[in-house]
Amino acid sequence: MGDAFMDSSQQIEALNDTLSDCGLVAILRGVKPEEVERYAEVLAEGGIHLIEVPMNSPQPLNSIQKLAMRFGKQSLVGAGTVMSKQQIDEVSEVGGKLIVMPHTDETLIRYAISKDLIPIPGVATPSEAFKAINSGAYVLKLFPAEQVLAAGLKAWKAVIPPNIKILPVGGITPETMAPFMKAGAEGFGLGSRLYRPGISLSEFSQNVDAFVSQWQKLSAQGS
Repeated sequence: MGDAFMDSSQQIEALNDTLSDCGLVAILRGVKPEEVERYAEVLAEGGIHLIEVPMNSPQPLNSIQKLAMRFGKQSLVGAGTVMSKQQIDEVSEVGGKLIVMPHTDETLIRYAISKDLIPIPGVATPSEAFKAINSGAYVLKLFPAEQVLAAGLKAWKAVIPPNIKILPVGGITPETMAPFMKAGAEGFGLGSRLYRPGISLSEFSQNVDAFVSQWQKLSAQGS
């Protein structure tokens, strides 16, 4: 899935497959390199195969490299809070595939694609969404989801091309997933409700199970 020699079209296909299986992105903000593999093991066992290490975490490139080396064949891993071309280069060099941004930067979107990486820009308005799409983005991070809400997403889906995937991020809990999925969300970015620095592996495992169970339940209902 995360083969280092995939081009961008193959990366998109891999992402599509992964989102269909379980459209949950684990955001491990604040994770340390010496512990990241233990949390990733729990994610893999639970069925979450999209992993983001934000660039404002301790030694994020070390963590991304460890994840790419050990889990790259079964998971898509990458960086969050990406703000520059230099960071994109650094993530690419250590084997990361996902470039998640809190904002819409057309230059960075195009640059990530040129490096055969998958950009996931943050969008908060339809104008930002179409700027991202016109720059080549295939997956959009709806951020902050608390601002747009499910009703806003439903209106967006009426005009955004159907092949574009939208992942709400920000304040997502198992309880808030249903309205967004009914509105057309193809996945979610999971933050502090899933992981926070220092969380025990047992509590983390419980959180993973809660999110995955809810995803499976809602997917089966066709929400």
